[in-house]
Amino acid sequence: MNEKVQPRNGTDARGVQSVEVGLGILLPFLDAEGPLKLREVAERAGVPPTKAHAYMVSFRRMGLVEQDEKSGRYRLGPYALLLAIARMRSFDAMKAAATAVEALSEETGHTVAVTVWGSFGPTVVLIRKGVDQNYINTNVGTVYSVSGTAAGMVYAAYMPEATVKAAIRAEVREAGKTLRVGKTRTFADITAEIDMIRSRGFATIYPRPVPGIAAVGAPVIDHTGQIQMAVTLIGTEAHLDVDPNGATVKKLLAVTQRLSFEHGHVDPAFSGA
Repeated sequence: MNEKVQPRNGTDARGVQSVEVGLGILLPFLDAEGPLKLREVAERAGVPPTKAHAYMVSFRRMGLVEQDEKSGRYRLGPYALLLAIARMRSFDAMKAAATAVEALSEETGHTVAVTVWGSFGPTVVLIRKGVDQNYINTNVGTVYSVSGTAAGMVYAAYMPEATVKAAIRAEVREAGKTLRVGKTRTFADITAEIDMIRSRGFATIYPRPVPGIAAVGAPVIDHTGQIQMAVTLIGTEAHLDVDPNGATVKKLLAVTQRLSFEHGHVDPAFSGA
């Protein structure tokens, strides 16, 4: 994942520049490994130290940052935590996903499925049918194989290894007895693919679970670094481009990175900075 996610403007209406500058000065704390010196804050925010200091004085008064008395370094303060908690309490993850899925399907023309990890593995909870829907038999409640589908391989790469192995063992025991989509492979069979998925940030699958149907999926990560859901584009092989450098994959990653950002995930590669 190497696309930067920028905060949404939301409107072209005139705003307050000083507020925007202040937010830019706070953003370096999101991926900081510890308290920061004033000089580090200024450098990362791209402002003079004198300007950063003036904002820090106000932020300290408001409780948005606090300063260590001995080292003089700054960290986010208790009011920043209260704002984060309020955000988490009011954020509707499924609503955000539904909005993103609808837009992605309209933009690409493909079917888009959102899966979460259920009792039987990756389970479809949202679906937006594309122009090629007549060829795709995916509905809410469809369960995907962990090792034999693009969506499943996303979870194989981002879920705890012990959980993935247990799920694959269950699939092997139940082979031919359930309606899971996709063939089951062993964990050893998919180890190399898992490494590649983690490095690229998305998964596709060969051979295809359904002949003639291609898919590419990517994870939505939360503030703890855990996968919350996977978003998968599904279409006919003739029309769905799964090229890592292609426009379709980039559009998918833009959506999952945005949703991850909205879940509070901070990654230097695509933070809101």
